[in-house]
Amino acid sequence: MSYRKRTAALASAAALAGSAVWMAAPVARAEVVDVNYQCKTPIGDKSAVSPIDIKSVRSGSGYRITMSWQKGVSSSPVELGKGAMTPSATIALGGADSGTLSVSGPANDAAIPANTPIKISDLSGTYTPKKSGEVTFTAGVLTIKALGTTTTCTPTNDPGPSLTLDVTAASGGGATGSAQGGGTGADTGAGLPQTGPEDSAIALGTLGGTVLLAGAAGALWLTRRHQRARAGR
Repeated sequence: MSYRKRTAALASAAALAGSAVWMAAPVARAEVVDVNYQCKTPIGDKSAVSPIDIKSVRSGSGYRITMSWQKGVSSSPVELGKGAMTPSATIALGGADSGTLSVSGPANDAAIPANTPIKISDLSGTYTPKKSGEVTFTAGVLTIKALGTTTTCTPTNDPGPSLTLDVTAASGGGATGSAQGGGTGADTGAGLPQTGPEDSAIALGTLGGTVLLAGAAGALWLTRRHQRARAGR
């Protein structure tokens, strides 16, 4: 093969390698989904619709999952003082996994006036996949404990997934994933890349660029070597 053909082949291989890395990107799709909650409260039934957002951050061998409410749900006939209300919820797993993930968060950090929608803090939990594949995360039951009472809010509109995530299980994993609650509302995965599509694109774009630069550097080295060899003749 001539020198020019070898150089062109090297550049093409580098470009194809970058494309292959990009095509092998892990998939994460997130969207805000309206959830119609029907709540069983100590003073009767109530209903409320809130957009739900579920995000993920890679944390060790698992993912830190955070569930957010964009609108308040239910209400109390009396004021709830600071720290009087504690929320928790479940997230339904689907696709390659099944079961539920428990998420929890801190008590209210400010008083909630009577007869006003209760703002739920961000709830978090840790999801560790036991099987590789595409897993969906859908809003489940919300539980609100306040002043010795319990309110249970159940989605009734069959909401779609707020997050779809391609996961890879650790070696030797079984058929289902495990879940661990106990979040504080704060993101304990600080400094870790989010698994959302934009962050994956940035990371893979950087990696693909590195592959292409390596190929270009190799082509330049071959060019200079060939020129030196011709000069020495």
